[in-house]
Amino acid sequence: MVFVNLVGVVLIALIIWWFWLYKPKAIELREENLVVTVENGSYSPSHIKVSAGKPVRIAFIRKDQSPCAETLLIPRLEISETLPLNEVVSIQLPGLPTGDYAFHCQMQMYRGQLSVE
Repeated sequence: MVFVNLVGVVLIALIIWWFWLYKPKAIELREENLVVTVENGSYSPSHIKVSAGKPVRIAFIRKDQSPCAETLLIPRLEISETLPLNEVVSIQLPGLPTGDYAFHCQMQMYRGQLSVE
């Protein structure tokens, strides 16, 4: 009985860490050929740093057949793009002010963040 409770507590702690506390390492966008891969339920890389005020082009390629992965949304920038399977889609972003810009699928199961510094 104690073992089952201990395993339950450990699983709850792992769930809390994974969904609320885990922060992926940020990738700095220094070159124009960064490709974000959409597969296995996530964006890779999912946290991208860019410089404030400079226009940026980010390419996305969807390898996941899930219908949820088909749409990319960046709500603060009012961007909605369809990502065809196995095709590269480039998104041109204007020079942005400092801040964080979330991007996700329409159901918010796939999540990423663009940090402008």
